[in-house]
Amino acid sequence: MSRCLGVSLLRRAAERVAHWPQARLLRLGRVLTYLLWPLLASRRRIAAVNIASCFPDLDRSGRLRLLRENLVATVTGALELARAWHASPEALRDLAAIEGLDRLREALAQGRGVLLFTGHFTHTELATRLLGEALGRPVRVVVRENNDACLERWFDAARRRVFGEPIAKKDLRGLLRALQAGEPVVYSADQNFTYQHAFVPFFGIPAATLAMVPQIAERGRALVLPFWFRRDERGLYRLRIEAPWQDWPSGDPGADAARYMRELETVVRPCPAQYLWVHRRFKTRPDGSGSFYS
Repeated sequence: MSRCLGVSLLRRAAERVAHWPQARLLRLGRVLTYLLWPLLASRRRIAAVNIASCFPDLDRSGRLRLLRENLVATVTGALELARAWHASPEALRDLAAIEGLDRLREALAQGRGVLLFTGHFTHTELATRLLGEALGRPVRVVVRENNDACLERWFDAARRRVFGEPIAKKDLRGLLRALQAGEPVVYSADQNFTYQHAFVPFFGIPAATLAMVPQIAERGRALVLPFWFRRDERGLYRLRIEAPWQDWPSGDPGADAARYMRELETVVRPCPAQYLWVHRRFKTRPDGSGSFYS
């Protein structure tokens, strides 16, 4: 009971923060990063290993600077999650500029589902909410359920309110149903996968990457549109929906996964602090390789 009471208090705080002006919310993110720094030791270590490995040309001061900015973006991402779940449409107005929205509208007008193919950035769900507001309809999300029952009740109810019914990460049938029903779904395949994966380069490092996205799109009769986003220096969100990649899918699952990682890397490099480096992206290793995070 005390655990759920604490979650209830946290939810109420999130509901208040969700309506704060953007500048104030971003300042709070920096303050919280400073206060929570000792508690982030494990995530700091993972991010530091990822950054050192993926950006070998950075000197020590450059790596430390990127690490600090990434932790700020990650903590701020929790506040952006609160905004995604609890902000009113009025509070979100004028926060985003979107390129390629007509491309998405045209596909949906044809009755086709759309797989909005992206990566794990620190503000993915807020970008999804902003897209849904501009589109005038919810955009579905694929999520990993939280192990804490009290948190999961809050998270699930909040997501249902703004995105519709969430699709569990391993619920392939649910994902296919949504696509076949002509819905837009934001989907990422760049976290460490231990099944149906291919080892393909990401920043020059073999990364276990889901290799069945083309099959998902085919079975769901869906169009795949790359969906990218970032927060600019003014705190505004730049969303971009691209045309389908040429010659993708190619019929070779490994080559298609490699193309996805190349495209994602191209998007991450100009603004690396906003990628989710605290995730153990290289946990699964090719046979004969040692542990990446030992």
